[in-house]
Formats: sequence, structure tokens, C-alpha cells
Amino acid sequence: MWFKRRSIITYTLLALFVYLSMKLTEFDLSKFRDFRNMIDFLSHWFPMDFSLLPKILEDSLETLAMAFLGSFFGLLIGLPLSFMAAKNTAGAPFVYHLTRVGLSFVRSIPEIVFGLILLTALGLGPFPAVLAIMFHNIGVLGKLISELIEASDPGPQEAMKAVGAKNWFASLFSILPQIWPNVLSNYFYRFEVAIRTSLVLGFIGGGGIGQRLFNDFKTFQYTAVSLDVLVIMIIVILVDFFGSYVRNRVI
Repeated sequence: MWFKRRSIITYTLLALFVYLSMKLTEFDLSKFRDFRNMIDFLSHWFPMDFSLLPKILEDSLETLAMAFLGSFFGLLIGLPLSFMAAKNTAGAPFVYHLTRVGLSFVRSIPEIVFGLILLTALGLGPFPAVLAIMFHNIGVLGKLISELIEASDPGPQEAMKAVGAKNWFASLFSILPQIWPNVLSNYFYRFEVAIRTSLVLGFIGGGGIGQRLFNDFKTFQYTAVSLDVLVIMIIVILVDFFGSYVRNRVI
């Protein structure tokens, strides 16, 4: 009986949250009744202007470079910090708690906020966008890798300490080989996310194909917009396939 009562309360609360969320977001499916405006709008997207393809591909490479550098430097800095944020390798409790708080703080700030701050301070372009992606990835990868470290087998580390190895040496060479496949898996996942993030950062002046898409939309160049969207879709699909392939190979 208590189970049924608990289920009724749960479903009632869920229905209430759904209703309140729909009211707050002005969720209204009746707005889809007339597609004529949408069809008329999309008709201006074609035919695509393929004369712009070389410049679009150049901007796409810039976007890929932004995502790669941001996630790579995030891993480069986040990896050593993750050892300081894991209970079994941090050493002093003060170091552990301070690093965890620092990583949580950096992780809690979205890339778009970092981007707005850095673009204001450093000017428009891809460099501030790379830093924005890097800072957020330091927090995310540092947290993810620290959890892998804490879940690793302590046996090899204790064996190395027993024969006189220093704490940092034992941690590095006994734990890192165990977790490395999962570290790479997490990195490639974050790289995929960074691709999408770099597109959004382009909307606020971060460069790449995201900025081109925003400018084309703003100037009503819809035949260019359609080609921008097509190239973005192809990039995201290819990166997703590549990331999945690498993760399946390393795990």
C-alpha cells in the first residue's frame, strides 16, 4: 500500500513540475499549425552558394584548431591537477580540498561566460575562445580523471612504495598506465563537446565557422547560411564517428 501511495505522490509531483515548466517556457505546440512562414524562410536558403566553400573550409579548420587546442591544453593542465584532487595521491588533506574547490569553481563557469570575459579583455578572435575552452576543460577533465585515480587498483602503488619509490613516482608510474585508456576516452569526448562550444563562441566574436554563420545570418545571406550549416553538420558527424572509433579502440 505504501508503495502505491509513494508512486502516486511521485507521479503527481512529476506532472506538476512538467506543467510548471511548460508555463514558464511558454510551451505551445499550437504555434506549429502554420508552416508557411517557415517554408518561405527556408526557400531562401537554396541554392547553396558553393563559391564560398574554400573560405568556409578555412574557417572550419580554425574551429577544429580552437577545439583541439582548448581541450589539449585543458588535459595538459588538468592531468597533474587531478592527482592533487584524488584522495589516494594528494598527500596532504589541505592540498586535496583546495584543488577540489578550485576545479569545481572553474568547472561551474560555462565556456560562454569565460568567452565573454576574455573577448572583452583580449579582443575578438580565436585566441580568447581557445582559452575559454581550456579553462572549462581543466575543471571537467581534472574532476573526471581524479575519480579514475581514486578508483584505480592501489596494489601497484603500494608495491612501488614498499621498495622505496617516492610518492609522486609511485603515483605516476603505477596509476597512470591503469587509467590512460579512460583518460583518452574522456579527452576525445571533451574534444567533441569543444567542437560544438567553439561554434557558440564564434557567435560572440570567437572566430571560426561559428562567427561566419552568425555574420551570414545577420546580413541575410541565406544561401551562405545553408552551406555553413551543411559543413557544420558534416564536421560534427565526422568528429562523432572519429571519437567513437578512438574510444572503442583504447578501452
